[in-house]
Amino acid sequence: MTSERQRSWRRTWPVATQFLLAGGILFAAQLSPAAAQDIRGLEVCTAEKQMERRTGCLQSNIDFLQQSLAKLARETQEKITAANRDLAAARAEIVTLKSAVTKLADELAQLKAKPDPNTKK
Repeated sequence: MTSERQRSWRRTWPVATQFLLAGGILFAAQLSPAAAQDIRGLEVCTAEKQMERRTGCLQSNIDFLQQSLAKLARETQEKITAANRDLAAARAEIVTLKSAVTKLADELAQLKAKPDPNTKK
């Protein structure tokens, strides 16, 4: 190989390696079987041959999912309400502590301002 060819080969080799590595990773990711997520309470409606039964199956799945969603919404709202109560209590405690610190700082300033009666001039 000539020196120009060698330089050209050295410049393209890292690019080709990166391309092949990325392509290999994508290919391997597609080959791995993805585990299907089962949801308890859902029925497999594709096995039904009659349209009425398939529609009923899908409707029961929809009802189940709506109930699950409503339950999760209630639970989430309860958690938010509890967090808001805790936050309000923490804010009230902060206000109390701030007033106590202010009171102690004032008392400390008064003690420092008083001359000590035991000291002689």
